[in-house]
Amino acid sequence: MELWDVYDINRKKTNQTWVRGVELKQGDFHLIVHVCIFRSNGDMLIQQRQSSKEGWPNMWDLTVGGSAITGETSQTAAQRELYEEIGLTIDFQQRRPHLTINFENGFDDYYLLEENVQLHTLTLQDEEVQSVKWASKEEILRMIKAGEFMPYYENLIQFLFDGRKLRGSIQGS
Repeated sequence: MELWDVYDINRKKTNQTWVRGVELKQGDFHLIVHVCIFRSNGDMLIQQRQSSKEGWPNMWDLTVGGSAITGETSQTAAQRELYEEIGLTIDFQQRRPHLTINFENGFDDYYLLEENVQLHTLTLQDEEVQSVKWASKEEILRMIKAGEFMPYYENLIQFLFDGRKLRGSIQGS
């Protein structure tokens, strides 16, 4: 049984927990993290979800992602998910998400990192990930249209690629 912290609308923990799979009450929220790893040529490391996954089996997805469990911060959840799903250790303690998107039942934190990872050094979590590869923005957008990639908004994918080396929403110095 996996427990998640419950947050209020202002992203403050309510000191309540929620069992994964049980419907949240109105006004309760949870935290999800996504880590997108890019290499220096601009490609993103993507993963193919296992065929046994409950949601979107066999679909390609961002590098890693998942819900924060009870007691975790966004940073510790991102660090754990990255290690669990692909065996990569990166310290997130001094990192902030590049982007947070509010959704109906929670908050999605997106971390955008540049790391020239060698695929053969990764250890894939058998229950979650069946394959990984590098993909360009154009390839991911094509895969979304073909129904092979999770159905993210195309403009989100565009933003992840364009904003990977930037902070904020204003261009300039």
